[in-house]
Order: sequence, then C-alpha cells, then structure tokens
Amino acid sequence: MENLIFSLNATLPVFIMMLLGVLLRRIGLFDEGFAAKMNKFVFLIPLPCLLFSQLSKIDFHEAWNARFVLFCFASTAACIIIAFILSLVIKNKSLRGEFIQASYRSSAALLGIAFIQNIYGNAGFAPLMIIGSVPLYNIMAVVVLSVFSPENHSKKPDTALVKKTALGIVTNPIIIGIAVGLLWSAIKLPVPYILDKTVSSLGSVATPMGLMAMGASLDFKKAFGNIRPTICATALKLMGFAALILPFAIMLGFRNAELVAILIMLTSATTVSSYVMAKNMGHEGTLTGSTVMLTTVFSAFTVTLWLFVLKSGGLI
Repeated sequence: MENLIFSLNATLPVFIMMLLGVLLRRIGLFDEGFAAKMNKFVFLIPLPCLLFSQLSKIDFHEAWNARFVLFCFASTAACIIIAFILSLVIKNKSLRGEFIQASYRSSAALLGIAFIQNIYGNAGFAPLMIIGSVPLYNIMAVVVLSVFSPENHSKKPDTALVKKTALGIVTNPIIIGIAVGLLWSAIKLPVPYILDKTVSSLGSVATPMGLMAMGASLDFKKAFGNIRPTICATALKLMGFAALILPFAIMLGFRNAELVAILIMLTSATTVSSYVMAKNMGHEGTLTGSTVMLTTVFSAFTVTLWLFVLKSGGLI
C-alpha cells in the first residue's frame, strides 16, 4: 500500500492539473488559441527559467553524468529504430512517418520535470535526460515526416527543413536554459538575489501552466481516427519501449532519480507539438492527434503502474 500511495502521489497531481485544463476549456475560460499561446509562453520563458534556476545552483562537476546522457541518447535512437521497423507493416506509407514520430516522441521536458519534481522536489536528472533525447527527437521527427510525407515521392528528407530544424535546436529556449545554467554552475558564478528571485518566480509557473495548457490542447474528437495504428503506437509508447529498455537501465546500475528520468522519457505521453509538426509538414495528422490524446489519458494509469513496479522492487 505504501508503494501504491508513493506512485499515486507522483502521478495524480500532474494529471489533475491536465484535467483542470480540459475542464477550463469545456467551460469556455480557455480556447484552442489561448491554449496554444500558453504552450508557447511556457516553452519560451518559464521552463527555461526553471531549468536555469535549478542548474545554476548545483555543483556542475558533481551533477554532470556523461554515461547517463549517452544512455538516454542511445535509448531514444533504439526507440526510433523499433518504431521504424514496426511501421513497415502499415500498408498506407503516408501514415508511417506519423506512426514513427507519435510512437517515440515524449513530452520529456514538461512531464519529466513535473513527475521528478513531485517525487524529489527538484528537476533532478530531467535536464540531462532532455540533453540526451530532445535534440534527437526533433531531428528525427523532421527526417521521418519528410521521408514519408504524402507529397514526397523522392524518399529523401528535405535538406532545407533539416537545416532549419538543426538551427531550431541550437536556439531552443529549453536547451539554452540548460546550457546557460550548466555553464553558470561550471564557472561557479554567484546568482544575484534579484535575478534569482525573478527567475525562480517565473520558473514556478512552468509546471502548472504547462500542464493546464497541455490538457486544454487535447482534441477528443480525434480519438478514433486510424484506430489500429493508433492503438499500436499508444501501446508502444506507454508499455513497449519501457519493457524493452528499462531492464538494460537497471542492469547498468541506474537508480532513483536517474531511473525515474529514463522511465518518463520512455513512457510519458506523446507531445502535443508532434501533431503541430505533422500538420505543418503535409500530413493529415489524425493518427498523431489520436495518439497524443490516448497516450495522455492512459499514461495516468501506466506511469503509475511503472512507478509502482520500480518502487516495489526497491529501485527508486
């Protein structure tokens, strides 16, 4: 019972905030445009501030873990390869890119930080997990959506689009927040009180605002579009990758906050931005939107289950 309570305490506050976003949209306080602006605001300002605020105060040499970052990168690459192989059974080739992206691309930044904060009181290993996974998420999303675009018959990724995405990664506010925070920590600069108070205040709204915006962005009408590949992508996202990769993480000795970060990277809901990217690159988007919705709803149960299993095994 103690392990179950631990797991519910970690997950329920996160999903209650998302349900609040759904409710606020239903009663008209939020609409699609407002939710999109909230998502953008959280991405541009509060999340980078939260990451900078926490990283700038740590001991860089103690916190940096190249082995952990490399494992996150390798795990992400493995998930993409697995999703690609499974996508080959889909007869409609124009759906393969959506299936691959929706299967592997997590809400790693927002949900990773939210879960780890609930458990440990800070961002823990989420920033290092983001470094290892998010750049590869974005680059490969462009590649697979371009290769399998309904309008693309050359089977080659759009070079200009790949370059644009690479530039977007370099200028990504979350990556910048992590990089500046780690640099500040590495050179051991003190954080002036005024800066610390301002940045901390902005960072404190990142998690609740981001979760409400994510909930308000869900479109339940898309739940039953392309149902078979959607169910497959959802099962892969919430259960399959973790079942395959978590045993390797455990064998390599990852525990506690490291293991929680890896778990959230593998099992958190498909990010809402994957739907936006699919639509902008010429895809119909129903499979992606359906997977976003289903993974968000069912991850409330599956993430709790995974945390319960790890806690019961004394691994976190």
